[in-house]
Amino acid sequence: MIHLYRCLLHLYPAAYRHEFAGEMALVFLESERVVRRECLATRIVFCARELSGLLSGALREQTRTLVGFYDCVPFGRFDMRPEFRFPRSTVFLMSVILAAVVVAIAKATSIELKYGGTLETVWPSLPWFLALMLGLVCLTVVIGWGILFAMRRTGMHRLANLQNGHEQR
Repeated sequence: MIHLYRCLLHLYPAAYRHEFAGEMALVFLESERVVRRECLATRIVFCARELSGLLSGALREQTRTLVGFYDCVPFGRFDMRPEFRFPRSTVFLMSVILAAVVVAIAKATSIELKYGGTLETVWPSLPWFLALMLGLVCLTVVIGWGILFAMRRTGMHRLANLQNGHEQR
C-alpha cells in the first residue's frame, strides 16, 4: 500500500512534494502499522479514506498552484490551511452562542423589570467586576507561568531541548 501511496504523491506539485512528501509517507506508514492489526473492514475504510484524502489534497494543491488560492475549489472539508486558522463551522457556532447570550440577556432584563427591579442596579458595578476578573485571570496566568518556568517546562525550555532529525541519529 505504501508503494501506491508514494506513487500517488507525485500528483502533488513538485515544490509541495519536495517539502512534505517524506513526512506524509512516514505518517501514512505509521498509521498503516496501527491499522494493520484491525479487521479487514477497518483496513478498507482506512485505505479509502487515506487515498481519497490524498487525491483531493493533490487536486486542491494543483488548483492552488495554478490559481494562487484555495477558494475556487468547490469541495472541501473543514480542514486546517495556512491562511485559515479555524474550521468554517466555528463562525456558525459562535453566532449561535452569541444569539443565545443575547436572548438570555433579554430574558433576564424582562424578568428583572417584571419583579420591580431596575436596570441601574447592576450596571454601575459591572466595569469593576470585569476589571477584577481580568486581573484575577492575569494573576493566575502569571503564577502558572512562574511555576512552569521554575520547573523548566515552558515552551522556551522545551524548544531548547528539542533535537532535530540529524541529532537523533
